Amino acid sequence: MGNKKTTHHLLIQKLGHEFNDPSLVDLALSHRSVGAKNNERLEFLGDSIVNFLMAEALFQKFPECREGELSQMRAQLVKGETLAEIAKEFSVGEHLNLGPGELKSGGYRRESILADAVEALIGAIYLDGGMAACNEHVPRWFESRLDLISPRNSNKDAKTRLQEWLQARKMPLPQYVLINTSGSDHQQQFTIECDIHHLQQRFTGDGSSRRVAEQAAAEEALTALHQSE
Repeated sequence: MGNKKTTHHLLIQKLGHEFNDPSLVDLALSHRSVGAKNNERLEFLGDSIVNFLMAEALFQKFPECREGELSQMRAQLVKGETLAEIAKEFSVGEHLNLGPGELKSGGYRRESILADAVEALIGAIYLDGGMAACNEHVPRWFESRLDLISPRNSNKDAKTRLQEWLQARKMPLPQYVLINTSGSDHQQQFTIECDIHHLQQRFTGDGSSRRVAEQAAAEEALTALHQSE
């Protein structure tokens, strides 16, 4: 995975926060498999912060929505799959500090580890720069997803939302093709390609099952399509 400590500056640039204490980044990227000095406490902190920030963003964006609708939309934004997608956009896996077992089994691709690292990075930003720093940077990571979300589709998965988007524009449905499988039988990683033929575009997603990978690919497609509108 390369010399991670020398490449953290690339990740920091993507995160947007200039750390006064770069050791917090090292800690946030250290999985519990490396020992007692790991990111679990930062993850705990970041989980609370991202839930608050998304709650605030949704509260402002949807003044007419009730609590239940806001809760559903927040759950969609902060779920593990979404956090893992953000981790992949930032190439967080390339920077993770993993123990030998996790490294050998491909832990740097595992969605749960990636999602936890994103929460830990949010916790690190909070400790380094306070809530103002979190409020400045973290909502930007979710911007395209906040643009897409609505009370109507908050309980619909990405494949369903992509299908409805295409049908509304009288476009053919996407094709999902398995392009790669890696890892051991118990810890397989799937890569799925979502082909939107009419647009001559393809989007890929990874996951611990074909279903999860298909959802990730559909989410990538939705984000790109929304940005191109």
